Amino acid sequence: MNSPFSRGKAMMLYETRQLTDRVYGAIRRKMRSLATSAVILGTLAGLSACVQVTAPDKPIVINLNINIKQEVVYRLDGDAKDLINQEADIF
Repeated sequence: MNSPFSRGKAMMLYETRQLTDRVYGAIRRKMRSLATSAVILGTLAGLSACVQVTAPDKPIVINLNINIKQEVVYRLDGDAKDLINQEADIF
């Protein structure tokens, strides 16, 4: 019973399954590489567009209407205020 034909149907189906898995795996790898190549080529084709930058015919005008008002508010301590009033000739 050690002949190659006596292994039984289960063993033959297992080996057949292994062979088909290998074939399908090879096909999947090939398709994946083709898809990746197509994506890369499509991306490169999309990036090859020409962009033109030209200067405008009229000058650029920027209107800045800004009003700046500044208020300085100071408060002095009573002693400092008295000192400034006494020594007014320094200031």
